[in-house]
Amino acid sequence: MSVLYIKKVKGAILIGIVATWVLGIICELTGLYAPDAEAGFFTLIPSFHMTDFSKLGKTFGECFDVDMDSVGLFNFIVVIFSFLFVDLFDTLGTLIGVSTKAGLLDKEGKLPGIRPALMADAIATTAGAVLGTSTTTTFVESSAGTAAGGRTGLTALTTAVLFLLSMFLAPIFISIPAFATAPALILVGFLMFSTVSEIKVDEKNYTSAIPAYLCVIAMPLFYSISEGIAIGVISYVVINLACKKFKEINPIMYVLAIMFVLKYIFL
Repeated sequence: MSVLYIKKVKGAILIGIVATWVLGIICELTGLYAPDAEAGFFTLIPSFHMTDFSKLGKTFGECFDVDMDSVGLFNFIVVIFSFLFVDLFDTLGTLIGVSTKAGLLDKEGKLPGIRPALMADAIATTAGAVLGTSTTTTFVESSAGTAAGGRTGLTALTTAVLFLLSMFLAPIFISIPAFATAPALILVGFLMFSTVSEIKVDEKNYTSAIPAYLCVIAMPLFYSISEGIAIGVISYVVINLACKKFKEINPIMYVLAIMFVLKYIFL
């Protein structure tokens, strides 16, 4: 996959996934790979039966069937803020990261179209909850499209149409193993990591560089983009306050730092 990407072969990541999957199928047919559902090793040979959508009727609208009296107002607020932190900051981190790689940020490092992007994510999250799916949010795998040259909404629309078609071909796609898609995530992680070179690590910028470093380190350790952002924001405010660089801290950063600290205390 890396070699194909370096040689600028179109669809390098997809070719790598399919090639690994095919090798896995060969290993299963020759007995080198033995499926064991209880141990989490499933068959790699796809089935071609039609997708069963009957379960959708049982999950649709279940999010509204909640006894609020038994939950309690405080617990409900805690749940809401938990989802807010995870979804919002995961989305923000992914949007900025992918947009940086795509060269879509302005001179101030801001994403001009971030409002409709967040609105689309919010609508998808809400619709997914009503349908009974896991949280629908912006995924870092979007960098694969950026790496292939995608820069406009046409890439997203094409992906959406393909995902819609994949619903009917789910039995085929779910047979693709994790060890075939994991290399793609590693390569995408490399593409995202390339922007780290833009961090200024000279002595004058230590108050910004150290929080950025902590942010980068925290993401894989906590397995969460939002946790990395939280550590980065808190450390940025604390370090700059300790160094008496009050003018460097945007008022919004104070609010975010306090909210993140309260999150760790109460959530």
